[in-house]
Amino acid sequence: MKKLWFPFLLIFGLASTSDAQHSPKYSNEFLSIGVGARALSMSNTQVSNVNDVTAGYWNPAGLLGISNTYEFSLMHAEYFAGIAKYDYAGFATKIDSSSSLGVSVIRFAIDDIPDTRFLYDANGAINYDNIRFFTAADYAFLISYARKLNVLGGIDIGGNFKVVHRVAGSFANAWGFGLDVGAKKTIGKWQLGLMVRDVTGTFNAWTHNTELVADVYTQTGNVIPDNSVEITLPKAIVGVSRYFVIKQKFGLLASFDFISSFDGERNVLWKSKLISTEPSVGLEMDYKKTFYLRFGAGNVQEVQRFDKSTYKTFQPNFGIGVVIKQLSIDYALTDIGDQTSSPYSHVFSLKAHFDKK
Repeated sequence: MKKLWFPFLLIFGLASTSDAQHSPKYSNEFLSIGVGARALSMSNTQVSNVNDVTAGYWNPAGLLGISNTYEFSLMHAEYFAGIAKYDYAGFATKIDSSSSLGVSVIRFAIDDIPDTRFLYDANGAINYDNIRFFTAADYAFLISYARKLNVLGGIDIGGNFKVVHRVAGSFANAWGFGLDVGAKKTIGKWQLGLMVRDVTGTFNAWTHNTELVADVYTQTGNVIPDNSVEITLPKAIVGVSRYFVIKQKFGLLASFDFISSFDGERNVLWKSKLISTEPSVGLEMDYKKTFYLRFGAGNVQEVQRFDKSTYKTFQPNFGIGVVIKQLSIDYALTDIGDQTSSPYSHVFSLKAHFDKK
């Protein structure tokens, strides 16, 4: 086992100790928003308990928990009063009793952005007919594989190969590639999970169409952008959860996640120049595994007042769900900012499963 783990630890160590000052914070951060209304209502505490098609995003090792031959999932969310739209589609299937495969597609975009470069015509008059529109969009394509290993008393492992494509109209675009790895293990009534995103670092190669902006940027004194490479440093998530039976028809799932980033100091609960860690907690109550009520709290941040004093905020989330035969319908009332300044967002997701027969 030491021989198996050493290359992984070496690669992770090299990637995480890269100079964070040369790697932008929040690179590819659209991949940190999350998928599935169930997960969002539980403040994304999924690493240890996820066992459905969305595991392709949260922890690919959880794909081994799907109980049917095929599972599909769709989600749509809108943020910032509908300006930004987030869409997800996922598919998972069991290969055999010890392995599973999944595919996930994510799109986060702002459409119809005004391009006012030609607002003034040759005579210096404003002509609104010259306004054009473009889209800024981020895409991610994940191929996931999970397998059960008969080591350490039985452990599930999984990995993602992901392709990232980002576009800013016809002005710039980027392609990136990266790897995620995950693991899950059950010890008694406890479930443990580990997910390392961008384990080798994800590299986005940006290409800028400078011909479109050179004249305007020169006149306004802006720096003309150069083609560059953006590195997304690793992020590790450790999770623990347990399911409690309450009487005969009721149950409660409690889950905790600890998210550690290695791109410098962030505004989270525990932070340093090398590593920043934030906790999240989620609760899911069920009746006959058919009706669900969910809560979550996370995203603890420190906010500074005008008088330089500070106070802490956190992000609460709420959700409900229902299972109707082979269809699961979930809703989340959530928020990607703090509870004082950002509007809440309504998130809906559907999940269907069926067998070959």
